[in-house]
Amino acid sequence: QVQLVESGGGLVQAGGSLRLSCAASGSEFSINSMGWCRQAPGRQRELVASLTSGRTTYYADSVKGRFTISRDNGQNTWYLQMNSLKPDDTAVYYCAADKWILRAGSDEYDWWGQGTQVTVSS
Repeated sequence: QVQLVESGGGLVQAGGSLRLSCAASGSEFSINSMGWCRQAPGRQRELVASLTSGRTTYYADSVKGRFTISRDNGQNTWYLQMNSLKPDDTAVYYCAADKWILRAGSDEYDWWGQGTQVTVSS
């Protein structure tokens, strides 16, 4: 059973930064797609950023230039560096992974973390 554990959420003022981490364990398969999604109250889940083993990245328009997804070389750990945070970024952030290479913009991951709250105050 694959487990994904997020960390790094919290409360930050607008304009500040946070770094989220996701550690995967228990997978007998290589993780070839990893991503971060978020969901705010009353809103649909949104794919924020994704990365494949082929180093293809995807970013939602709302976070381009502010967020960066990265992965530890050879490790099942990936990150979301969030800069210039805005109150609209407030949401529960979930990391996700899949053994397949998903198409850019897809959030159809097989494995999900439990979520970490990010709150940006104005």
